Amino acid sequence: MVSMAFSSVFSAPLHSLSLPNLQLSSKSGCMAFLDLSNRTTALGSSKSTFVRDGFSVLSPIVSRVSVKSRSFATVYARAATEKTIHDFTVKDIDGNDVSLSKFKGRVLLIVNVASKCGLTSSNYSELSHLYEKYKTQGFEILAFPCNQFGGQEPGSNPEIKQFACTRFKAEFPIFDKVDVNGPNTAPVYQFLKSNAGGFLGDMVKWNFEKFLVDKNGKVVERYPPTTSPFQIEVNFCFLKNK
Repeated sequence: MVSMAFSSVFSAPLHSLSLPNLQLSSKSGCMAFLDLSNRTTALGSSKSTFVRDGFSVLSPIVSRVSVKSRSFATVYARAATEKTIHDFTVKDIDGNDVSLSKFKGRVLLIVNVASKCGLTSSNYSELSHLYEKYKTQGFEILAFPCNQFGGQEPGSNPEIKQFACTRFKAEFPIFDKVDVNGPNTAPVYQFLKSNAGGFLGDMVKWNFEKFLVDKNGKVVERYPPTTSPFQIEVNFCFLKNK
């Protein structure tokens, strides 16, 4: 049945395909897109149709939008110019400039840390454990101290560094203290938040919120402060093997 459907769909000329009449399949699999060059599709409903495994499936899309198909080359060229985490330069805990391009090809977990929070001990301990376990396997943790939540990171940069490295034996990079919300939000956090909204909204809610970034510098997931670093381990392992 699957092979017959696949054959019938792809043996017909593109101009004879009536996309709105294709039916919904309950199975997922390899996805094939039809590039209908120089054709304009008026999306009058809240769904659009594409083909998967010889069947059509429906995907959500903004209603009442008229979209003209573009060539794959145009789409890829646009993707190549999109900003990534690797485009930013930040200061480390010692005041030195660090280009985040040095982390290309590595999966990143970016965390706003604090020394006097109820989440401090568990998070620093688990972050240090994960870093020790995976630092040679393409994993990096970037810690950004922040004093915006209850004034729980009041120390100077040298004090923060001593606390993290002495008490928790933290070996992962720690950066300059930053704002993650408000008018003085660090550019790197403007980027992170704009690329991972979701139920948390634009605001970072508390200490130890976490952003998972893939090897190409794209934000793929955002976790609330109460999410244990150990809970993120399986997602990191998936990304590092992609």
